[in-house]
Amino acid sequence: MNEEIPPATVRVFIALAPPDDAKDELERALRPAYEAYPGLRWNRIEDWHITLAFLGELPADTAPLLRQPLAELAAARGPLRLALRGGGHFDERVLWSGIDGDVEGLHRLTAEVRDVVRDCGVVFEDRPLRPHLTLARARRAEPTGVKETAAELAGFTGRTWTTERLHLVASNIGRGPGPIHYRDIAAWEFTGDHAGR
Repeated sequence: MNEEIPPATVRVFIALAPPDDAKDELERALRPAYEAYPGLRWNRIEDWHITLAFLGELPADTAPLLRQPLAELAAARGPLRLALRGGGHFDERVLWSGIDGDVEGLHRLTAEVRDVVRDCGVVFEDRPLRPHLTLARARRAEPTGVKETAAELAGFTGRTWTTERLHLVASNIGRGPGPIHYRDIAAWEFTGDHAGR
């Protein structure tokens, strides 16, 4: 009998996720692009997220150390009011939708999340936050569609929504062929009454 050996490392990030109805709005706006550019590597809608801190590959026993401090952070913080708006691209290869609403609060939350990670002794690349939601990536052999879709999304304005949970997420990226999938390691509701420092 072959037992699956758990990975020694796990690719981890901390994120927010829009609610289903906000994602549905954006999906409807993207339908023409889905049909026009099937060669793009479209992210699964259920995986759409706003990354606050990308931690990269961590030893499998490190991620559990983040649970309690992140749970305490979420419990102390109130939710944010955000919206999906417009579109853009990174280097004509990565298509994204922009984030609107309490962006200042989003930056504060990001700083607090990253402080928690550092306090846990996790070393990661602390890149400046560019709030966005990644939608698709161009294949090397077929770069068409990213710029065009970003331009088509320029006028998109989604409804305002409230962040519900802080997510600690694992990714299977780099673990073989096929689409990238994400799974929650854990998630915590924002139950506090303030929006951060």
